[in-house]
Amino acid sequence: MNEKLPFVCANCGAGIAVPPQGTMNRNHCPSCLYSLHVDHRIGDRLSVCRGIMEPVGIWVRDNGEWAILHRCRKCGIIRANRIAGDDNALALQILAMRPVSGFSTGAAGLSGAADFITVRGRNL
Repeated sequence: MNEKLPFVCANCGAGIAVPPQGTMNRNHCPSCLYSLHVDHRIGDRLSVCRGIMEPVGIWVRDNGEWAILHRCRKCGIIRANRIAGDDNALALQILAMRPVSGFSTGAAGLSGAADFITVRGRNL
């Protein structure tokens, strides 16, 4: 996904236009909040996985900014992505109220999940 080009959401099929003014990132669908696993390191578009990234939670950064936690359905990696100005507000609120323990973690389970969480290019 290129943040500056229109795309079709791999999850819900919505057509996504160029980001509106004031939206710095467009790496996920503003309707369903799903994304694609395209980066090995943030922004490089070198991942060979290409799995669908499911929104599994909200992370509130130290500065109060919200980020969506996405988990790849194919490989299990978890990444944080900034919310965008045109994201579905109700979907964000529902996601924020979802308990983290309630999302599926696949065969790996929650043990070792911190090894897969990447924020700003580094593992937590």
